[in-house]
Amino acid sequence: MFQEALLEKIKKELPKNTSLNEALATVLDISYDAAHRRTSLKSKFSLEESVLLARYFNVSLDALFGVTQKEFVSVEKTKQITNENELKEYFESSYQSLFPLLSVKESEIYYSAKDIPLFYTLGNTTLSKFKLYVWLKLLDKNFRKKRFEEYHPSLSIVQSAEKLGSLYQDLSVTEIWDVTTINSTLKQIHFYYKAGQISTDVAVKICEDLKGLLKEISLKVISKSESFKLYYNELLLMNNNVLVIAPQVKSLFVPNSMLSYFTTSDKRTTEEAERYFNEQFYHSKLLNKAGEKEQNMFFHKMLEKVTALERLIEAENILDFE
Repeated sequence: MFQEALLEKIKKELPKNTSLNEALATVLDISYDAAHRRTSLKSKFSLEESVLLARYFNVSLDALFGVTQKEFVSVEKTKQITNENELKEYFESSYQSLFPLLSVKESEIYYSAKDIPLFYTLGNTTLSKFKLYVWLKLLDKNFRKKRFEEYHPSLSIVQSAEKLGSLYQDLSVTEIWDVTTINSTLKQIHFYYKAGQISTDVAVKICEDLKGLLKEISLKVISKSESFKLYYNELLLMNNNVLVIAPQVKSLFVPNSMLSYFTTSDKRTTEEAERYFNEQFYHSKLLNKAGEKEQNMFFHKMLEKVTALERLIEAENILDFE
């Protein structure tokens, strides 16, 4: 029977001394009695409940029906974004997907940072507003001729972005960076400045916000907090993959396109991803435990890049040969 098979699979995924009824009540947001009726087979799972349980406990529904193949992995793709409202929905759906995983105390995140991690730029700074602007310039055809100073994000999108960004605070996070992690942001600032979409003063202000962010991250490294680890890898090409590790399930987020991800909780795939991350940690330098000289050199390289861009923008504005 399908329901019995699903319950047996869930039992195997539960930590020791964890009640099946309590687990179902939590995941399905139902009462303990309602959960008991399902585990005693007095009530049947709805299709929606079956899918929700399968996702949460990393159970293949295909496998229960005997039609799975090891060469294939079931993934979910986030919706493509074409306007500001869809971007707001993306932030909201991302929060809803991540909150059940990250709200558990033992949860942690591994982040391969090809670009500055998304969560850092979901605040209330000029840099954050600029990132919203860049995403919409690339995704919404109605933004193609809009200057940055003409863009006024709605209160709802700012709030949804900040809410998602808040998930990253007070969380156990391990990131891998290179000094090139900030390159795409620097290119975006320079490109839209040269294109006449942002003024000199605003471009410099975004650079100052970026330097402020780098200094905040450097302070987290210096604090030697156990909840934040930053690795420096000079050889690895980052890919913005994110692995969320919770006590009962692991989820891998793989970039598809701009702000779009493939996500999977396939057990074998997430375990392979975790092993790969651990191999990269081994071949990287943990800046939290590095000497002051190495820490300063790492952040100084990136701060110099930002300062160089500021000087270039200011010089071009003064010379104005064109």
